[in-house]
Amino acid sequence: MVDLNWLILIMHVLAAAAASWHALLYKRDSRAAFGWIGVCILFPLAGSLLYYLLGINRVENKARLLGRSGLVGRNEAFSEQPKRRFVDFERGSGPVPPVCDLGTEQTGLMGTSYAVTGLPLLEDNRIRVLFNGEGVYPPMLEAITQATSVIYLSTYIFETNETGRQFIEALGKAVKRGVDVRVMIDGMGEKYSFPRATRLLKRLGVQVCRFNPPTLVPPSGSFNLRNHRKILVVDNRIGFTGGINIGDRHLIANPAIKNPVADIHFSIIGPVVEQLRSAFADSWCQSTGEPLTAIIKDAQSKDLFSASHEGNCRCRVITDGPDENLDRLALVLEAAVNSAQRSVSIMTPYFLPSRALIGCIRSAALRGVKVRVVLPGKSNLRYVHWATRNMLWELLYYNVEVYYQPPPFAHSKLFLVDDDYALLGSANIDPRSLRLNYELGLEVYSRQLSEQLLKHFDQVVDASKPVILEEVDSRSLPQRTRDALCWLFSPYL
Repeated sequence: MVDLNWLILIMHVLAAAAASWHALLYKRDSRAAFGWIGVCILFPLAGSLLYYLLGINRVENKARLLGRSGLVGRNEAFSEQPKRRFVDFERGSGPVPPVCDLGTEQTGLMGTSYAVTGLPLLEDNRIRVLFNGEGVYPPMLEAITQATSVIYLSTYIFETNETGRQFIEALGKAVKRGVDVRVMIDGMGEKYSFPRATRLLKRLGVQVCRFNPPTLVPPSGSFNLRNHRKILVVDNRIGFTGGINIGDRHLIANPAIKNPVADIHFSIIGPVVEQLRSAFADSWCQSTGEPLTAIIKDAQSKDLFSASHEGNCRCRVITDGPDENLDRLALVLEAAVNSAQRSVSIMTPYFLPSRALIGCIRSAALRGVKVRVVLPGKSNLRYVHWATRNMLWELLYYNVEVYYQPPPFAHSKLFLVDDDYALLGSANIDPRSLRLNYELGLEVYSRQLSEQLLKHFDQVVDASKPVILEEVDSRSLPQRTRDALCWLFSPYL
């Protein structure tokens, strides 16, 4: 009879060898591969089990399978194969990106983004900046009320408090009018409220899908990969995107909300709304296996919302996720910082940049670019705040300006370069957003919009507390240890 200890040892060796081999072949980051191999070897059986549950990218595998079956990538805006996107513009080979004079200095960045995404830069878009729930929810509900053909809504969190019920009721009424209503809620994000929004929506006839819902039987091995995109498209006439979920938490003027969350969202009218629709359609197809082809009626004027939107913006959607779209946003962020000539302005709730992006930021500061980073003074995730403090000295030492803005907690995401480029959307600057989540960014080339956003950025800076190098260096030894331990696990926060 085989001794139990020997049996466990043999199982550990086999499991660790298999998991380590898989990590060696499929992990793109050598540090991640080395870390997982160490975990598999040092923790008998448990390490291999953790890798099986958290380390294998099953959503990517599913996306590839759907792509081979002809389901993913059938939307025209995202149909081009990655190998056709990377072209040599200097030698003249491949398609030339559709770029013309914008009165902007970011032509090099335009070409980079085109090479990364394969999507054209579309002109004649109008964008409206919306602050907090008070500014975002009324126009979203108005658009839903006016819908005649389709409503596509994707959100990470869909609460069922008063705000959530207003959206549920409006979506239910749209179904009764004959509108094709599709709602996608992240499988983990839906658990932020009870009763679940999915149940209430289904009762009203709304077609709902949960993105990558965690399950116990069979055990879900990819629950750590979330759909963090926020998209609302109505009749292909108007779109909304940004950082705001659906719920009372974003009503900062309501004294009944104990921990309000400030944020920025955007409504868009113009050709780029089709790219937003295609991004939703790809996620829906990936999750359900059902391709979406919208049939838009001409019952309403395209100018219905034009009075509230200003500017002529050139825009492009950037989809990012743990599949063939991996690293798109990271590459564009690095290229944008490298292209900066005067200023880089970053506002984000969570700031754990990659080594590559840190290098780009320090290089920009060394060549005289004014780099400012605005973070929340009090984060809702303390461990992320502590991890960030461990690396801030690397930026402060090179004269990067860092500010902590006062409460309420700011979930806002802005990335501005010089006075004519903005990258908006759902992504934070941390490993979760840029490596694990499905995110969406919106590139905007517009001096008018950039001036408006820079004005808001300056107002926030004026009300914020600057962080100085001496303050970071004066942390006590226990604080340094705590911050360093949180930073050590930053790839998984």
